[in-house]
Amino acid sequence: MIDFYTWSTPNGVKISIMLEETGEPYNIVPVDIGTGDQFKPDFLEISPNNKIPAIVDRDGPDGEPYALFESGAILMYLAEKSGTLMPSNVTGRYDVVKWLMFQMGHVGPMLGQAHHFRGYAREKIAYAIDRYTNEARRLYCVIDKRLGASAHLAGADYSIADIATFPWLRSHERQGQNLDDFPNLKRWFDEINARPAVQRGIEVLRKLRHEFGTKAHEILFGAAQYQRR
Repeated sequence: MIDFYTWSTPNGVKISIMLEETGEPYNIVPVDIGTGDQFKPDFLEISPNNKIPAIVDRDGPDGEPYALFESGAILMYLAEKSGTLMPSNVTGRYDVVKWLMFQMGHVGPMLGQAHHFRGYAREKIAYAIDRYTNEARRLYCVIDKRLGASAHLAGADYSIADIATFPWLRSHERQGQNLDDFPNLKRWFDEINARPAVQRGIEVLRKLRHEFGTKAHEILFGAAQYQRR
């Protein structure tokens, strides 16, 4: 059994989709990031960077509980544990890894900034909005070009690279993007969105989501985020 510490964010949805795709049994442990659950000492023992998602595999290596944080690491661990969604040969494996790192290093951080400055920031800064909207479009173009040459990001087969990237593109309108401008990406997006395990992974976290008020804004983006713990 895997204890899955999460909230309804793109990074959380990555792992719920992966768990549904692999069939690994799991138990959701909600971490309400709008009320500060991510700063509780018990959670920090599992995820010292106070970010979701995190997991504790009760049946980890050698039968001992094993905790992981960082969504990319969790995806790789679950792929290895289940023997699915990541090739075993060296070139196939690293084709997946490089596109997973592309998501971790570029897609998530840059689209996250687009979300922030276009939606969450109380002060609307035109430079920041333009910068991150344009960078989002550039990344969409990179993905669209890749998917014009390949069925999936890492090659012919669906993998954790696709699972990692897909949730971040679900909010394309909030990033100032239109999927019709990226036909290869849209084909891929629609195919993944139609997968039953993907729909289950989205739905299982949907009920956790709620609107963030003033207090949540301060917890997420104000001084509370930067306190030493």
